Amino acid sequence: MADPAPHSPPPALEDFVVQPVRRPGGLPRRCLTIGRHLMGLVYGRLLASVRDRPERAKSGLAYRLEWLLAILLRPLFAASKLIPLPFPVQLRRRLEMLGPTYIKLGQVLSLRSDILPRPVTDELKNLLDRLPVVPFEAFLERVRNDLGKPVERVFDWIDPEPLGSASIAQTHRGTLKNGQAVILKVVKPGIRETLERDSKLLWLLARILQGFFPRYQPKRMIDEFVAYTRREVDLRLEADNAEIFAANFADLPDIVFPAIYRHASGANLLTMEYLSGERPDSLRARNLAEGERRRLIERGASAIIRMIYRDGFFHADLHPGNLLVLPGPKLGFIDLGMVGRFDDELRRTLLYYFYCLVMGDAENAARYLASTAKAGVGARPAAFRREVAEICRRWHRSAKFADFSLGQLILESVERGARHRLFFPVEMVLMTKALVTFEGVGHILEPEFDVVAVSQQPIQALLLQQLNPLRLVEAGLRSAPEIFDAMIKTPALVSEAMRLLEAQNRQPPENPIGGLHGALFGGFCLLSGVVLWVSDGPLWAALALAGLGFLVGLFARR
Repeated sequence: MADPAPHSPPPALEDFVVQPVRRPGGLPRRCLTIGRHLMGLVYGRLLASVRDRPERAKSGLAYRLEWLLAILLRPLFAASKLIPLPFPVQLRRRLEMLGPTYIKLGQVLSLRSDILPRPVTDELKNLLDRLPVVPFEAFLERVRNDLGKPVERVFDWIDPEPLGSASIAQTHRGTLKNGQAVILKVVKPGIRETLERDSKLLWLLARILQGFFPRYQPKRMIDEFVAYTRREVDLRLEADNAEIFAANFADLPDIVFPAIYRHASGANLLTMEYLSGERPDSLRARNLAEGERRRLIERGASAIIRMIYRDGFFHADLHPGNLLVLPGPKLGFIDLGMVGRFDDELRRTLLYYFYCLVMGDAENAARYLASTAKAGVGARPAAFRREVAEICRRWHRSAKFADFSLGQLILESVERGARHRLFFPVEMVLMTKALVTFEGVGHILEPEFDVVAVSQQPIQALLLQQLNPLRLVEAGLRSAPEIFDAMIKTPALVSEAMRLLEAQNRQPPENPIGGLHGALFGGFCLLSGVVLWVSDGPLWAALALAGLGFLVGLFARR
């Protein structure tokens, strides 16, 4: 069959380095390799500390000990060409040398500017994003193994030239037997085994580093990385993600996700619809009519806000390469392997936080953001709230992307958390990346893009939707089993309370705690009513419990 209609032409095969398929090495050998790079990195950091220290600080016992140690260890690392390089560059180069798992680790760490120093995260953004490809024969073998049948029975054509090659997977274009243009994404051979082997070493390394560098939370970051990467190497989960997104946006035809072909997919193979479109930073997208560009921006804002603050399920690897401007114009989202998830409580808190941001309520925005953080030893939440409130006020004085973007505001606020020993979940940083991408694309399509004006309408509509009485009733119904269970137990509790009250009343009058049990039970009922109301339970049940608590407490006082 003829080649499908062209999209952006794929890179020529000679532009990629073809890497032979090899079995992953054993754990002991890998441990020695990582240990060698780690020792080189530690020595490089020591040498940089001695070399880059200001002249006025080159004195004292600590400096002399570092200088002596650097001199003594120099013969061990004299042959390394990386040692003279700045520490962030050394770190990036060594991660690249360690292979796909560590390149992926570096890409994830580049997002954690809330914990790691900014020079390190900036350098890690330069990690290789185009890795060697496996030979086409090995690619076809992976496809055949996952299908469990000859490739020719499912596909009419597969392009031998790769469309892309990342740390985990490789993509090619193709067509199904019915003529449907598709993209084939295949996990590279040995990646899953390499990840499992490296995860064991990373687990051990993280716990060692946690004792020396608790400020940078190595254990937490490594655990998050392993969890996310294990999900990415099972392409059935990416297929699930695409179908969840499509269902969530079924009422918005201008927001498109690629269709998944399950009969041609598996754990190591994902076959999805080929979306023919342009990147939003392409010349063709920028040359759209003003009304079309404006509609794309508004649709994109609504989509991102809905993903994050309504569904709590959002694209966590968003950048201009994962967005497509489709005919219509419509907005397409691709590469859905990495997603962020918020539970209901965190999603609602972030919704209130974002609403306060765009409405200019700096104090409440700072309060909601602080409530999402986990406090470490010596945390200073009050000081953090003051700083965040000041950042919000500064942003509202110049709310233009070129000066200070909304995503940058949130990122800077989250970064301040580490200074005050407050730590945020990785999903917060992934959410910020999505917002920064949305703002960047909006700024490309419309230089005078006003993020506040574009965000206010969808965020207000979403907040009103959250306060819809029917939605509150639905939330109450989800708690119905617990409420019914409490109602069934209430008569027995009341009977037991009355028995305790009668027994208490028979005590001598001079007993100073004669009404304590009744008062405690009354307080319990009153508190239960308040909790039920705060947790969106039925109003009548909350009032009944609160009234019972008041009456019992009053009777106990007598």
